[in-house]
Amino acid sequence: MSFRHLQDRSVKYFLLAGASVSIVVVVLIFAFLIREALPYMKSPGLGSFFSERWAPTSPLKAGYGLLPLVAGSAMVTILATLIAIPFGVCGAVYIAEIAGKRERELLKPFIEMIAAIPSVVLGFFGLVVLAPIVKSAFGLPTGLTGLTGAVLLAFMAVPTIMSISEDAIRNVPRSYLDASLALGANRVQTIFKIVVPAAMSGIIASIMLGMGRVVGETMAVIMVTGNAAQFRFTPLVQIRTMTATIAAEMGEVTNGSTHYQALFWVGIVLLFVTFCINLVALRVLRTYRRA
Repeated sequence: MSFRHLQDRSVKYFLLAGASVSIVVVVLIFAFLIREALPYMKSPGLGSFFSERWAPTSPLKAGYGLLPLVAGSAMVTILATLIAIPFGVCGAVYIAEIAGKRERELLKPFIEMIAAIPSVVLGFFGLVVLAPIVKSAFGLPTGLTGLTGAVLLAFMAVPTIMSISEDAIRNVPRSYLDASLALGANRVQTIFKIVVPAAMSGIIASIMLGMGRVVGETMAVIMVTGNAAQFRFTPLVQIRTMTATIAAEMGEVTNGSTHYQALFWVGIVLLFVTFCINLVALRVLRTYRRA
């Protein structure tokens, strides 16, 4: 066996080991969560999760219903994604295809700098600035609502969507643009009918990454959504998300208690939702690549 062949095989197995470590880590995380949450299945049982009341510390009757937490997380995630997509994609199109060189050199680092702002700082901004605006605009008793959280999370997701989408658009072969312009299409038609569809796989990946940022965000959500576990599908009320529940309650719960086990089930549901989002993203990406 030649030295070069031995070197190639060594690199192959090294990369295989690195990829396997990530899989093992994910499996161990699942195993740890299930081990800590498993006793809950005996008492009070998984059926208690399907109620609309999350009150694990109630002195009268504890409630472990996950429906308010799932509804709050779903509403904030969907609304934030719907707000962030047009701003992120349109901003990426502008930077990649319309902005001049100097303007691009100014906007690109600025957008990446926004993505680096700590979430607690953005949460403080939402608490002091955004919440009063929402309160006065809709005549609410408080501005700490699901809408406030969704707008703030959309602001946090826009830099991720914009940066990755801009890279995807710029990687579209220039021959596509030249061919479209040569056939008589104008600049706008070329961008939205040729360039954007050609970069759609990268744009979808950016949206999924932005959604992942929204789903996993904790600190900003705790600060601006009011943290009231209500099973109501309206963005103008106080809500509580799964991540906020784990962050707010895990530090004070008794180890091994029913409340402790219920929080681990919340983590399992959250991890399962993230896993499903990644699977959907992979399926969509494969579909667009085949097309």
